[in-house]
Amino acid sequence: MSNALQTMIDNMSEKTGKSLSEWKKLLKQKNFTKHSEAVGFLKGEYGVTHGFANTIVQLSKDEDTSPDELVAAQYKGKESLIPIYKGLISFVSGLGEDLTITPKKTSVSVIRKRQFLLIKPATKTRIDLGLKFKNKTITDRLENSGPFGTMCSHRVRVTQISDLDPELKEWIKEAYEESV
Repeated sequence: MSNALQTMIDNMSEKTGKSLSEWKKLLKQKNFTKHSEAVGFLKGEYGVTHGFANTIVQLSKDEDTSPDELVAAQYKGKESLIPIYKGLISFVSGLGEDLTITPKKTSVSVIRKRQFLLIKPATKTRIDLGLKFKNKTITDRLENSGPFGTMCSHRVRVTQISDLDPELKEWIKEAYEESV
């Protein structure tokens, strides 16, 4: 950390009225998706100068965000999808002990030796599942990967709990088995 940055942090309470940890707590409650939105909020609502606002936002990024907080932020405004997400995680967790479930800012990766499933709340009413297969035919339901690009080979759109049917579970299991 540069001396200038450390000086800025040391003087933050005096210059802005709050410490860095207090600003971080405030920003965490707001769940801004864009850096510029958070900077604008600090400048507009609290009169923080641009330099301090930019530094506060930069130092607040995901560094101490728990996996549960990342998932909660993904489903903010999309709460109706949470039962589907929980059903997926419950099923996937039963596939084996060699899984890693990694929440990120906009999705959850499920990894064995490599990622084989990506769970992403795409809209307020749909979760997109990205699956990775070596050779699998595209169908009406098991679509081309679309927005996932090369991260996944296929996509399945899930809009209701009943979509977690035997066919989808078999595809997830197959992708898991191929990911060794």
